[in-house]
Amino acid sequence: MTKNPLLKEFSTPFETAPFHLIKNEHYLPAIKEAISHAKQEIMAIKDNTSIATFANTIEALEQSGSLLDRIAEIFFNLNSAETNDEMQALAQEIAPLLSEFQNDVTLDEQLFARVKAVWDKRMGIPMDTEQKQLLEKTYKSFTRNGALLSEEKKTRLRAINTELSKLSLQFGEHVLAETNDFSLVIEDEKRLAGLPDFAQEAAAQEAEDRGLEGKWVFTLQYPSYSAVVTYADDRELRKEITEAFARRACKGDEKDNRGLIKNIISLRHERAKLLGYASHADFVLEERMAKSPQNVYKFLHELLDYALPAAKKDLESLQQFSDTLQGPAKLERWDVAYYSEKLKKEKYTIDDELLKPYFRLENVIEGVFTTAGKLFGISFHEEDTIAKYHPDVRTYVVEDRLGRHLAVFYADFFPRKGKRGGAWMTSYRGQQVREGKEQRPHISIVCNFTKPTRSKPSLLTLDEVNTLFHEFGHALHGMLADGRYSSITGTNVYWDFVELPSQIMENWVKEKECLDLFAHHYESGEVMPEALVERIKESAQFMEGMQTLRQLSFGLLDMAYHAQDPSRIEEVKAFEAEIMAPLNLLTPIENACMSTAFSHIFQGGYAAGYYSYKWAEVLDADAFEYFQEKGIFHKDVAEAFRKHILSAGGREHPAVLYRRFRGRDADPKALIRRSGLLKA
Repeated sequence: MTKNPLLKEFSTPFETAPFHLIKNEHYLPAIKEAISHAKQEIMAIKDNTSIATFANTIEALEQSGSLLDRIAEIFFNLNSAETNDEMQALAQEIAPLLSEFQNDVTLDEQLFARVKAVWDKRMGIPMDTEQKQLLEKTYKSFTRNGALLSEEKKTRLRAINTELSKLSLQFGEHVLAETNDFSLVIEDEKRLAGLPDFAQEAAAQEAEDRGLEGKWVFTLQYPSYSAVVTYADDRELRKEITEAFARRACKGDEKDNRGLIKNIISLRHERAKLLGYASHADFVLEERMAKSPQNVYKFLHELLDYALPAAKKDLESLQQFSDTLQGPAKLERWDVAYYSEKLKKEKYTIDDELLKPYFRLENVIEGVFTTAGKLFGISFHEEDTIAKYHPDVRTYVVEDRLGRHLAVFYADFFPRKGKRGGAWMTSYRGQQVREGKEQRPHISIVCNFTKPTRSKPSLLTLDEVNTLFHEFGHALHGMLADGRYSSITGTNVYWDFVELPSQIMENWVKEKECLDLFAHHYESGEVMPEALVERIKESAQFMEGMQTLRQLSFGLLDMAYHAQDPSRIEEVKAFEAEIMAPLNLLTPIENACMSTAFSHIFQGGYAAGYYSYKWAEVLDADAFEYFQEKGIFHKDVAEAFRKHILSAGGREHPAVLYRRFRGRDADPKALIRRSGLLKA
């Protein structure tokens, strides 16, 4: 009997991962054993002498490899949330094994012949909508991954896929190392002028944790970095940390990502050409709502027509405000957040120092749970018997209004050395029905929020509250999944649709009816005053032009890398400068390159897809207008959103699902109305 906990049935509450039993030494042998097991399952499908049917081929293929999926999800989730040098080394061994196995499946002629046989006779097979979608997705997963290629081209495709799996891991490792390696040690307390007490106390605690008592340490972890650039009166301090953040993985050393970027985009382009596409973007967008690079460019430039003039006005007003304070004659990148915060406070009498006391993390968590309960009739119960991979993680059991089990939910909120930056949702187990038994999902959100100090609990900024609601929206998409096939349930939808459930949740943070549920002063218990809520609403459009321009510039840079032949890119930094020049209203930072830390497109899944944040904002703005018309907790609207968006997953085309919810297509002007850019 195996002693490897990853290869055993999980005899844990809700069959959750036994993190307390898993050691690094277990991963590689478990992966190898699971691959062997998955190959046997594939062989059984191939060698079936019966005529290929939906059940014995498409469904059987969907259900194969479940052990491998389970182990790989645990490993790669922890490699992002709680990694170390040993795990990163293991990832370099494991990723090629998984890539090779996936290639073995999608390039197997005998297996594809059975899939194609079912596909070719699909018109004569009685299938429901979900089965039709699974068949189409399965067939395309083969054709879009080389099943129709010659043997010579298949061999090259295998090599490309294996290399890409390694390069993306290296990219992320470099960004994480660069983030962890930097520290800004302050010895003179006068340099802390302007920084709120919460930021000073966190920096003092960071110093103490490093054995530097009596000093203050700031890092590139977002809560620390953002506090400096937003509040520090010392301009040199803001400049130093801004430049460090901008130069991550761009210093000409062994952690410089510029070479990796050139290799990644070249291999992606070569892969697309092998498969018959003009570019990587053409390949990707074939399976997106946007459909083509031309449509993406059209969409981005239509928004740019509104955003660029608005951004110029924003910057002009900020410069004028800075001038009244005898600020710099020309604002630089390390000045924008600082003077924006001061201008916002003057215009709206609001800032994070004023708001944070109302956003104690524990209250916000209860608030997002209560919001989900009022909308979708679900409840969350903390359950400490569920194993955790780190003491900071909180674990919950999710139930519907009848007390039926829906999901297990993990929440991991604070930065640490082994966690990559940013915030994300992921799953340890998807939802599906297997052999007549429903498997409910295990969902996680991972964030990097302001940590508690010895004198204060974790008090969130408004941005952090928005982030929590955003990631929780993704989590709802996973937790409320209701389908038969895991590959088309939950968040397994078109990439430019996946942000709708997350981005729509941010809208509730601006509504008094929602804020009253949780925005209570952590000391007095006072509900956030109505005047303050109104100022949050009024300030929502503040600097929207510059914010939108920033997002559009990232989307256009992403497309520039992936919608053309990258062989003309001689040097990454110069290419980035060329693309960003028409969009840069501020002087670029010398010797910096944001691409080298652009993890969304070079490590995550947003290559040729960063535009999807704005694409989904159109959907979420239009969808929330519906809630506002009827009431933000209107049961019928919420039930329609749950039924047609959250629970439906990818069983139908997202445009069809959205029309079912809204009764029509989304109005593109909804985003422009909400952002206030129409007035620019």
